[in-house]
Amino acid sequence: MKPLFQLLSPAGAGARLNVLIFHRVLPRPDPLFPDEVDAARFDELLGWVKSWFNVLPLDEAARRLQDGSLPARAAALSFDDGYADNHDVALPLLQRHGLPCSFFIATGFLDGGRMWNDTLIEAVRRTTKPLLDLRGLQDGRGEDLGQHALGDTAGRRVVLGQLIQRVKYLPPEPRQACVEAIAARAEVLAPDDLMMSGGQVRALRRAGMQIGAHTVSHPILASLDAARAADEIARSRDVLQALLGEKVGLFAYPNGKPGTDYLPDVHPAIVRELGFDAAVSTRWAASRRGEDVFQIPRFTPWDRGRLKFGLRLARNLFV
Repeated sequence: MKPLFQLLSPAGAGARLNVLIFHRVLPRPDPLFPDEVDAARFDELLGWVKSWFNVLPLDEAARRLQDGSLPARAAALSFDDGYADNHDVALPLLQRHGLPCSFFIATGFLDGGRMWNDTLIEAVRRTTKPLLDLRGLQDGRGEDLGQHALGDTAGRRVVLGQLIQRVKYLPPEPRQACVEAIAARAEVLAPDDLMMSGGQVRALRRAGMQIGAHTVSHPILASLDAARAADEIARSRDVLQALLGEKVGLFAYPNGKPGTDYLPDVHPAIVRELGFDAAVSTRWAASRRGEDVFQIPRFTPWDRGRLKFGLRLARNLFV
């Protein structure tokens, strides 16, 4: 694979930048989410990436993308949200392979907080009720959430997929109220140790990793007015800068799909005006010189085999 990546992503002005995105690295496989990356798989992926690419810190990669000095086969690694397993499981593996990585932190969930989707996930995972009655609760389109038979793990996986999509695009406060109501209906007390502490974020930085902002409450920025979006972005940066005692120059758009989750003609300008150096989306592609460094795309193949994983990454360089 290395000669193919060398051909597709040469050094200099013609270089391409592949940025891989992750969210969690579980200690062991999760039957409810069998496609989620676990420690053994992440270790394997890092080995492949290290053998194929020149992995750079993301801020350096963004600068070199702009000035046309990227090395051949340039890549960067990133994590979104701020899960505790990023520190506990992913960091030791990154250190073993000697690879840098950027971690984008939604600051409102530090020190015992919990993202809305995890409240929903744990409610469905842990409830002993065979039927989850959500009548009277509404989704993002104002439709009743209804009743859901849970059954076995496969059945719960289906219900979760449906509910996450229906609740995702509610505004932040109604979304939080909705998932808390779902947990109450499920009679589940969700865990409070899923996200990192401030101390763990500092430990990542001391280990040489980069820290970036990811808003406070992980809202869909496209659903907010410009002033509130700017406040979410700026406050997350300010919390991290106070925590680390240094500038935080990288930002990741929550969910990150252009036109759906953030507005390309609005939010990159806000991020630039707030003094960030670069920002990342979740559009599938590789970056080229001259493209907007405030909308750097990211992608990670889902294939489990080395060859298919590598070929899909190579295909990404054509986008």
